[in-house]
Amino acid sequence: MWWREGAITAAAFALCLLGGMVRVDDTLSAPPAATYLLAAVSCAVLPLRHRAPLAAMAATTTAGMLAPLLGLLLTPLIMAPAVISAYSLTARTERRGTSAVLLASAALLATSTALFDAISWKDASRMGAVAAFPLVAGVLGHATRNRRAYLAAVEERAQRAEKSRELEARRRVAEERVRIARELHDLVAHQITLANAQATVAAHLFDTSPEQTRKSLKELVETTSDALDDLRATVGLLRQSGDAAAPSEPAPGLSRLPTLLESFRRAGLEVSVHQEGTSRPLPPGADLTAYRIVQEALTNVTKHAGTGSAQVRLTWNRDRVTITVADDGGETPNASPDRPPGYGLIGMRERATAIGGHLSAGRRPEGGFLVSTELPLPPSKVTTRETAGEAGDAP
Repeated sequence: MWWREGAITAAAFALCLLGGMVRVDDTLSAPPAATYLLAAVSCAVLPLRHRAPLAAMAATTTAGMLAPLLGLLLTPLIMAPAVISAYSLTARTERRGTSAVLLASAALLATSTALFDAISWKDASRMGAVAAFPLVAGVLGHATRNRRAYLAAVEERAQRAEKSRELEARRRVAEERVRIARELHDLVAHQITLANAQATVAAHLFDTSPEQTRKSLKELVETTSDALDDLRATVGLLRQSGDAAAPSEPAPGLSRLPTLLESFRRAGLEVSVHQEGTSRPLPPGADLTAYRIVQEALTNVTKHAGTGSAQVRLTWNRDRVTITVADDGGETPNASPDRPPGYGLIGMRERATAIGGHLSAGRRPEGGFLVSTELPLPPSKVTTRETAGEAGDAP
């Protein structure tokens, strides 16, 4: 600010005048006219030290060297402008030659008296003080610059950390939104598809088979009731402001596969199940993923495939389980002419990829549609024990 620069310049001018009052015999007298001239010239360049610190340092050093030529006693007080310039030079300049400039300035000031007049040994301490003051100011300026750089680095790291936290929070929010959307899609699509199929069966049998119609309507009421309960529970979790409480019942998995298939059978879809290999418990995430993929694949069959049957196959291997859902219908899921593409296949792929699996879907050469996914399995305990036993028996 202008007032700050004015205060510094005025203080340096006053110190120059005070230094001009000192005589060789350590007495004080009024400063001569040469003192005013020297103070005015050296202080006039001080406002330039921010934009041209080297030029300001050179000008104030030259002015100090002229003090003995003007008949003035060179003291640290007269060198106040040079001291201020030395501080600004090191505080604002990162050049490697700054130390050399300070040493050269201190040497010139210390020997300036000898250049114009002979000095005695008693003046050695005064010359040492004249040389030391710019050097001390340079050290202080260097420390100030290092502190400013440290504070700037700390502030930059804090800003980067804050930005990283913000980006991480946005990423987590986006992932949570996708997860919620995927869960709601699987839930609503499954229940509404079953309800639609049951209503279609009831309407078809309304005139010819009242008993069957009544049974279909009863199943429709149960399906819609289950859908409302699931939606109410899901929305209730979303409306919680704090951490969600532990769920009252476990997440669905392959253990609930018979119940899931029975719901599709009640809607008119005949589903057959085949298993190969020895089944093993899946981790919770993989178990839920397997259940949701079967659920969504059968939902797509019910909605889009022109068939009344589907086949589910589970193949258990040493390190993975392969799940396939196939039908022999003629229409591709999520691609009917009067319906925009949905998110069923996208959600299934996202679920499989999230746990390190792989999912493929497409038409079968013999007709119909096939959804196939491979999900990784944890190491089998039996296999681990057998491997450890073989290692122990090895010579």
